Amino acid sequence: MAFDAFALILAMLAVGMVFARRRTFPDNAADTLNRVVLYLCLPAAVLTYVPRLQLDLSLAGIIATPWLLMLLSVGLVSLATRLFGFERQVHAVLLLCVALCNSSFIGYPMVRALLGDHALPYAVVYDQFGTFVLLSTFGLYVLARYSGDAPPTAGEILLRILRFPPLWALLFAVTLMPAEPPSWVASALKSLADAMLPLVMLAVGLTIQLRLSRAELAPLAVGLLLKLLVLPAVALPLSLAFGLRGEMLQVNVLETAMPTMITAAALAISHRLAPRLAAAMVGYGIVLSLVTLPAWVWVLHHLG
Repeated sequence: MAFDAFALILAMLAVGMVFARRRTFPDNAADTLNRVVLYLCLPAAVLTYVPRLQLDLSLAGIIATPWLLMLLSVGLVSLATRLFGFERQVHAVLLLCVALCNSSFIGYPMVRALLGDHALPYAVVYDQFGTFVLLSTFGLYVLARYSGDAPPTAGEILLRILRFPPLWALLFAVTLMPAEPPSWVASALKSLADAMLPLVMLAVGLTIQLRLSRAELAPLAVGLLLKLLVLPAVALPLSLAFGLRGEMLQVNVLETAMPTMITAAALAISHRLAPRLAAAMVGYGIVLSLVTLPAWVWVLHHLG
């Protein structure tokens, strides 16, 4: 399954890049595809896999990990800014792009490809209770502080959370959705969930940016090093400290190792915060993660 998924990832990425170069689709095609994923594919994945999950205290470690690593990211990025003298907007982009991983759009398909369907419910917990809430709180705060906007109020943050479609799917999944729905419902949801990988990678291919000036190479290298190597390396002993074992530990580390969240970079670009660096963190991060993610799986398997 992993080989088939990686072949599809590379194929759709290449197709998207070709379509972008030939201007086959309208300029907003990638945004439209991402909305299809957000409003249909992600909720379908949540409704498919979450009802199979037994919610208990053992999941606390998965929920806490992205929050603790966000605090570590702030410290490490601040240290790098002092050492290398990064500009204010570069510092802001690194805060967003290091702390916030792509735990859903890319995380769900990659967890399925590398670990299997049975591991996906843990990825949903990491994403919905960790990364998504972080984007709606920490992410909004960083954007407001460094772009000159007024800091978001608690009400604005809560409203943003409530407008997120997968959240409603999550609430339905843990309260009313049966673990074994009628076959026609299960089949339809599975088809929508399976469409997420090709749609996401096509959208990425349409927007991926790999060109960067020499002055931006240092922050890019720092950001990618922290995002793809340092944070997952910290997540491993942290997972053990939380008592996570087996599949839960593997998902916790693998989700941490995902590349930068596309939405976080898009928000940085829309607020004119080092836009080329934000785009490069996504582009290079996705390309490099095709090597680093299987490497982390190899490490996890060999550690038992």
